[in-house]
Amino acid sequence: MTVIRPLPPELINQIAAGEVIERPSSVVKELVENSLDAGATRIEVEIEAGGARLIRVRDDGGGIHAEELPLAVASHATSKIGSFDDLEHVASMGFRGEALASVSSVARFALTSRARDQDAAFRIEVDGGKLQAARPAQHPQGTSVEVRDLFYNVPARKKFMRAERTEFAHIDDLLKSLALARGSVEFRLSHNGRPVRIWKAARDEQAQLQRVAEVLGEDFPAQSLRIDHAAAGLRLSGWVGLPTASRSQPDQQYFYVNGRLVRDRVVAHAVRQAYADVLFHGRHAAFVLYLELDPAGVDVNVHPAKHEVRFREQRLVHDFLFRTLHEALARTRAGQVVSQAQTDDGHLRLGAAHPPPPGMPAIARATSWPAHAGQNRLALGVRDEPLADYAALLGEAPRLVPVAPLPAAEEGEAPPLGYAVAQLKSIYILAENAQGLVLVDMHAAHERITYEKLKAGRACSNLRSQMLLVPLSIAVSAKEAAAAEEHADALAEWGLELSRSGPSAVVVRRIPALLEGADVSRLSRDVLSELAQHGSSRRLQELENELLSTMACHGSVRAGRRLTVPEMNALLREMEATERSGQCNHGRPTWVQLSLAELDKLFMRGR
Repeated sequence: MTVIRPLPPELINQIAAGEVIERPSSVVKELVENSLDAGATRIEVEIEAGGARLIRVRDDGGGIHAEELPLAVASHATSKIGSFDDLEHVASMGFRGEALASVSSVARFALTSRARDQDAAFRIEVDGGKLQAARPAQHPQGTSVEVRDLFYNVPARKKFMRAERTEFAHIDDLLKSLALARGSVEFRLSHNGRPVRIWKAARDEQAQLQRVAEVLGEDFPAQSLRIDHAAAGLRLSGWVGLPTASRSQPDQQYFYVNGRLVRDRVVAHAVRQAYADVLFHGRHAAFVLYLELDPAGVDVNVHPAKHEVRFREQRLVHDFLFRTLHEALARTRAGQVVSQAQTDDGHLRLGAAHPPPPGMPAIARATSWPAHAGQNRLALGVRDEPLADYAALLGEAPRLVPVAPLPAAEEGEAPPLGYAVAQLKSIYILAENAQGLVLVDMHAAHERITYEKLKAGRACSNLRSQMLLVPLSIAVSAKEAAAAEEHADALAEWGLELSRSGPSAVVVRRIPALLEGADVSRLSRDVLSELAQHGSSRRLQELENELLSTMACHGSVRAGRRLTVPEMNALLREMEATERSGQCNHGRPTWVQLSLAELDKLFMRGR
């Protein structure tokens, strides 16, 4: 048998580098995060050959004292934590003390630094894991780190590097995410001697929003909601894109926990549920969100690259994120965005509008207009039908949920969606507003109106459950069985009665009456799976909403029906008063705006 022996430090660092340093962007991440922890207000990143030849990061942070320079590149040496209690309350980006040691073991490494209280700078170099003595150098206050010939001594890793353009694209994306995380810091990025990005320090919210626009596109601010809400020791701020600004892939989703960009299943699940009612199938929301909480409430030491975190109160975080985003999106209406008043604790509203881009409606005011000419109800002859069907399921008399009263419009003002002028092909409503022409899909719009009223009626009614003739036994995992036992009372409130019958089995005795005929086994497993994974589940509510959505679709005015002008105006007014009326139940838009400038362009007017 071979002899057990300790590994040399150089090999230990190279093994650690295999976990921490995946590609050049990993090096940039570690170095820039160190600069942020040092209190830098300006960070310059210079790249050559996609990072394979050179990575240089300069900052104006606090610097490192000459006698501490050898420790800076030693394994597991750090100034950021000193005890287990410090690890439990990590507020810095880095904390393990292994990044510089790992980088210097797989590249030609040099570090030059001048501390705030020092008259001169000092430089150390590491080549192949061999540290040279520190020597004086010229450098302003701050630190510069040079990484040359990455993986030159690890050929197996070097051959996995991609083309120069690909590696630089990863670095560019990384710098974008870091620039969004720290708006008060100036970032500069250059490649092969040519400036690529310059993000000036953002001194206020408007400047930060401009930085967001530079990363996510100039149209994003006008198609987003401002979020700033606090509760239960948590605060969520940032911007979420409107459903109409969704994307085909999740490439513009930035979520930060205490300033750290993370990917988390709990967060992704909460966001997906918040958009469930308004996002078209297969589309993804765009957002930049910042979650702040006590550092003791989140464990950041669960992934080598610190991309993942673990929340200690996972269910609390999930429900807080879902409710905050859900309520903000619910306050959007066709033609406007309604903002919530400032909260008692002084935090800003949940949703706020931004100046619209050309071709988009003005949404800066939270004013609603009443139906004119006495049209306070939508008299289309189909409105009560789905309500009656729904009431029958509950064993009640049909009940209408009235629209909230709307304030009167000022003299001479036009409503956000304007006034109807015609109907096109018995499908679309044409209306004129202050910006120009509004086109409305009448079926999609009425479907959303009916759906929201059905949901409101459901919330006001007592839920009936139905006893199964023969209780159904289901085999589940031990974790899911424990979730059924833990959340039995909450499930009963939704009409689903589950009881644990063994280490890996549950028995279903009741289901909601609305879901009669559903696959009870699959429904129960879906609910328990979400409870076990996320600590909460909305599967029952989602299934009920799917039923109500189907009823709303069948009970709404159909394409091909001729409407009178008063009926069209009544539909427009109800759209302005209905939550989420910018999209139908399936996420399709219900209306579009063509500005006067766009119409002039079509006919080449003014040229």
